[in-house]
Amino acid sequence: MSSAAALRARGIGRVFTSAGGVVHACNAVDFDLFPAELVVVRGPSGAGKTTLLNLLAGLDTPTAGEVWIGDRKITDMAENMAVEMRRSLIGYVFQSFGLLPMLSATENVEVPLRLLRVNPSERTVRVAEMLARVGLSEHAEQRPAELSGGQQQRVGIARALVNRPRVLFADEPTGQLDSASASTIMNLIGTLVRADGISAVIATHDPLLVARADRVFDIHDGRLSEHRRGGRHAVQ
Repeated sequence: MSSAAALRARGIGRVFTSAGGVVHACNAVDFDLFPAELVVVRGPSGAGKTTLLNLLAGLDTPTAGEVWIGDRKITDMAENMAVEMRRSLIGYVFQSFGLLPMLSATENVEVPLRLLRVNPSERTVRVAEMLARVGLSEHAEQRPAELSGGQQQRVGIARALVNRPRVLFADEPTGQLDSASASTIMNLIGTLVRADGISAVIATHDPLLVARADRVFDIHDGRLSEHRRGGRHAVQ
C-alpha cells in the first residue's frame, strides 16, 4: 500500500441477502483518496453510494476486500479500536443532519470532543471556533428545532470537523435543503475542506460541489468508475 494515500480500498464488496434475492450493493471496488483531495461520488438512488461511504468510513463491514486509513487497516480492527479510530480520524455529515434534538448547537458540536475526552477549556475554544467558521456564533445556544435546515446542516458540518479529522465523509449533505441553503452548504464544505487540507468523499448530485471536486466517480449497481475529466491524481 502506498503511504501517499489518505485512504485506500481494495476489492471491497457488500452483499445483502433478502427475500428478493442477493443484492451486490458494493461490488469489487478499488479506490484511492489522497491528502487534501475532494472526491465526489454520484449515482442514482439505490446505486450503492451510502453503502460505499459507510464501508470506507468503517461504519459497516465489507463482505470482501480491505480498507486502510493512512497505514491503519480498519477492516480487521477490534471493535473498540475501530470506534476510537472513527472518533479521532473521521468526520461524517449526514443528509438527515443527525443532531441530538435536546442539545444546543454548542452541545451538539461538542459531542465528538467529549467522546475523545478533550479537556473542557479546549473544548470550549474549539467549539466556538467551529461555530464561528460556519457562521453560527449567534445561534450557539439554540436547539435544532429553532434552526433552519441549512443552519442545522452547518451545525452538522461543524460537529464533523471539530475533531480535526483526516477524512470527511458527507452523504447527500444538501438532499433536504432548498436551493439557496444547498448552495451555501456546498460552498462551505468546499471552503473548509480546502482550508484545512482534509481529504473528503462526498455523495452528491449538486453541480456546485461536483465542479469543486478534484475527481468525480460514478456508481451503478455497486460498481465504481471514474468520470474522466482530468485531475490531480489518476486512479491507481
